[in-house]
Amino acid sequence: MNQVLTKIKLLNPAFPNKSTGIINGQSSGLLNWNDIAYPQMYDYYQTLLSNFWKAQEINMQDDIKQWDLLSPVEQDVFLRVNTQLASLDSLQTPTMSQLMDYVTDSSFKAIFAVISQQEAVHNESYSYILSSLVPLSEQNARFNQAKSDPIVQKRNSLILDAYESFRNHPTPQNLFKLAVNSINLEGIYFYAGFAFFYNLARRQKMLKTSTMISYIQRDEMQHAYFISQFIRILLTENPEMNSKENIDYIHQSISQAVELEKEWAYVILQEIEGIDLQEFNGYVEYLANKRLRQLGLQNLYEDRDNPMPWIHVFSDEMINDTKSDFFEQKSRTYSKVTQSNGFDEL
Repeated sequence: MNQVLTKIKLLNPAFPNKSTGIINGQSSGLLNWNDIAYPQMYDYYQTLLSNFWKAQEINMQDDIKQWDLLSPVEQDVFLRVNTQLASLDSLQTPTMSQLMDYVTDSSFKAIFAVISQQEAVHNESYSYILSSLVPLSEQNARFNQAKSDPIVQKRNSLILDAYESFRNHPTPQNLFKLAVNSINLEGIYFYAGFAFFYNLARRQKMLKTSTMISYIQRDEMQHAYFISQFIRILLTENPEMNSKENIDYIHQSISQAVELEKEWAYVILQEIEGIDLQEFNGYVEYLANKRLRQLGLQNLYEDRDNPMPWIHVFSDEMINDTKSDFFEQKSRTYSKVTQSNGFDEL
């Protein structure tokens, strides 16, 4: 489908409130959550809201005290990973906001708005961590490093090319490719970085940072799950898009993301004590299989259990209905994580 999508008018009084399609449908623009085309989206919306958090809730004092105890290699990787993850999240806020101009269904618009806001929180969180540990000059140098690093540029181009294609030519086909690469970003990328922080935490280092990362990861898994459902609905409502070529694109794109994540992991994790790169390679393939199954597709890689089970330890606090902050002992209630939305994805 190469016909360019037009921006949706804010109000179309002659159209029904319940949308007739997520794109190219009819919708008044008014949202009544009690009368939507896909009622499960209200539950998903509520799940996103229940995950609300702010970076300032996490007291970084313990990590500040530990920072100088990290080895030079650990400090270097810590700063590289932080700014490179922030550079990826920087793409998501404007991209998710842009989609609201072209998606017909108002319930999906609302969900994209929440996702966009959460990505802004993630980006702020990385900055909050940096501001606790290093001066602004070092922060700026690391962000400039993220922009100029050839490995990062190669890795990001997979995402950027798809996002810019839709931005410049918003067709349904480019929307499909954008969505697939959003899954790549949120459901496959990030995990080498997350593994680095969790590996520090299991050695009792920088525990507050790892807590922040676990909040971010919980959100990202939710986003990847939603986008997978968005793709399935898009292909169902537009059967001409449910083609062998598009299914092949999903496999090829996810396979490419897996290889790029492995390549980045080899660069940043090879000197980090406690991380086996062969295990990590299997872990990324394990995650890719999960993303494909969420899309209703078969595994691309050998079926396996999580080959890095130690990562799951750092999600245990998050799967409780109620947890206490490690540092403030303030009880906070979160939605229980389930098979579709949670840490079974680790």
